Amino acid sequence: MIRGLRGRRNAVVALRDTVAEGHRADRWDRMGRLAAYGGSAAMAPYAVIKVSWVVGSLLGLAPVGAGFGLAEWVVLNTVTVGMAVIGIALGLALARPWGMRLPGVPLLFCAWVGAGFLVSMLPYAVADSLLSQPDTSGSGSGGDSDPRMPGWEAALIQFGFIGMGLGLTLALPAYLRRRWPEAFTGRAGPPSPLGRAAVALGAAVGLMWLYWSAGGTAGLAHPDEGRTPWRLLCGICGTWALVAAFAVARPGRERPGRLPRWLPSVLGWLGSGSLFAWSGWKLPFTLYVAIASPPDVVLPERLGLAITLHLCAVLTGGTMMWTLTRTPSRTAPGVAPAPPT
Repeated sequence: MIRGLRGRRNAVVALRDTVAEGHRADRWDRMGRLAAYGGSAAMAPYAVIKVSWVVGSLLGLAPVGAGFGLAEWVVLNTVTVGMAVIGIALGLALARPWGMRLPGVPLLFCAWVGAGFLVSMLPYAVADSLLSQPDTSGSGSGGDSDPRMPGWEAALIQFGFIGMGLGLTLALPAYLRRRWPEAFTGRAGPPSPLGRAAVALGAAVGLMWLYWSAGGTAGLAHPDEGRTPWRLLCGICGTWALVAAFAVARPGRERPGRLPRWLPSVLGWLGSGSLFAWSGWKLPFTLYVAIASPPDVVLPERLGLAITLHLCAVLTGGTMMWTLTRTPSRTAPGVAPAPPT
């Protein structure tokens, strides 16, 4: 009789936990959809501004950016218009029902890379705006700006990147949970030997970047070129590398109270995306500098070391993502596993 009462009590507790998990999933899903819509809306002004630059420069109504010819300016901004349109469509796909019917691999790859870029760009943009001197000339600054850019355009461009970064950061995990709930339920199992190797390599890359961010000069060929923005970006990317390593390693996974699957999954997707995206962009640029030796480009790092770190980061990020998508989960006792979709 006592065993029967205990069994009924355990069943009630399991049912209560399942219902609570369902309520949390609903709240998470609503928040993710709103974030996806917000990210798409934030990127729309950026796309409109870039279209106006292309059309205005072709018609002679808007100036061409300093240091660019007309053809280079049009091609550069046309590419960024395409990227903005992809970002808007991606945000809608993460929120709308038709996004659940799209092929999973290309959609998730674009979302993973985009989120990897933006989760690092978001804190960088905020910190850089706080550390940099205020611009009193009424002109913007940054990679997309021109000396004649109005301040309101520069503000809208930065708002677009920040909004899309926040949107993808929240919308991507919600979409993943909605489409593949089994990856976010139960408890995470131990990583494979390949996953453990990725953890060690990712942590080593992250610690090197954090060392440079803290002012270290070992491995730098031109320490004077390592100015505050460069060290700030090294610190952010290094932090995300360690976050990704922690997420894949999942310390304490074999003890009671170990981490639920959704937390390392979210952190691992974002951290591995940051490793893959940023070093995937920096690697060809560093190779170009090493091969062409342009006189007006000087990197702080020793080129051989920089190429090695970026190559390791790309391989590590891809391996971590592969590990996260293939590591089995263990369902908590008394709770039925979520059905696959």
